[in-house]
Amino acid sequence: MLTLTENACTIVKQMTDAPDVPDSAGLRITQAEAGFAVSAAEQAEPGDQVVEQDGATVYLDQDSAQKLDAMVLDAGVDDTGTLQFGLVAQA
Repeated sequence: MLTLTENACTIVKQMTDAPDVPDSAGLRITQAEAGFAVSAAEQAEPGDQVVEQDGATVYLDQDSAQKLDAMVLDAGVDDTGTLQFGLVAQA
């Protein structure tokens, strides 16, 4: 199952911890033409795998869940202030 680094957990929680965002909100990762698409989601879609870690919630569509099964999601902000997500294989 996909796991999250401490940085990824912090950033996902920051993205979904706003007064106007439902408690069920999380980060959604879906299969895209050139890799994966990442977006904020108010709740899981039917068939999504739900990954909850340290207060952060990530929703994975079925294709992404299979491909990311043994991966670690990391996140950070680059020098221009752009949020970046990355994946590495679990050790």
